[in-house]
Amino acid sequence: MDEIKTKSLRNIEEKMESLDSGSLRYHILESAKNFKCSWIELGRSLYSVWKEKMYKEWGYINFDIYVSREIGIRKQTAMKLLKSYYFLEKEEPQYLKADYAQANKAAQIPSYESVDILRQAKNKKILDEDDYNNLKKEIFEKGRDAVELKKNLGVIIRSRQELEPEEAQEKRKMATLRRLLGQLRSLKQEVEVLKMLPMPLIKELDALIKKLDLEIGV
Repeated sequence: MDEIKTKSLRNIEEKMESLDSGSLRYHILESAKNFKCSWIELGRSLYSVWKEKMYKEWGYINFDIYVSREIGIRKQTAMKLLKSYYFLEKEEPQYLKADYAQANKAAQIPSYESVDILRQAKNKKILDEDDYNNLKKEIFEKGRDAVELKKNLGVIIRSRQELEPEEAQEKRKMATLRRLLGQLRSLKQEVEVLKMLPMPLIKELDALIKKLDLEIGV
């Protein structure tokens, strides 16, 4: 877990002293202080701040600067927090109910990293419903940590790919073609700006890009 540093905690406490204890801004800072046991509440609040751009009312140009300077966490961590919260709200709302939080000690509440892995697994077509439900049990019932979950998920995905080699090969092919298409587009733009190639060659390059578009189905 990306812990709040001591210096950041002091900064948080100083900011809290000047704020109304009933305000959302104060509530977010309080949640950040109790990061381990209240990441869900912090994620809930950060999602609102990000969605409504509330940070601008507090004098911050963008969300990155707000979470870095006011809360003391990186944008990457903040985005995982709010994405993990939103995922639970949308897909597994039962785990956001007060009785669940009260029935589980802080150490037993899944980390945002674990929930983020579950969120990613939900979007993987290679995994079926049983895979997802088993992973959910690993998180919410057995309390597996994120490192172990990621390892187990990798094993499941590899086994599915071995069972469906043609599908896996097709996915690798499409991923490679997409990378190639992106590189060709960048190169075409560069040679056009710098006038590095004659126009007939640039047209041939453009034709190749269009053919790849059709192949990939972009």
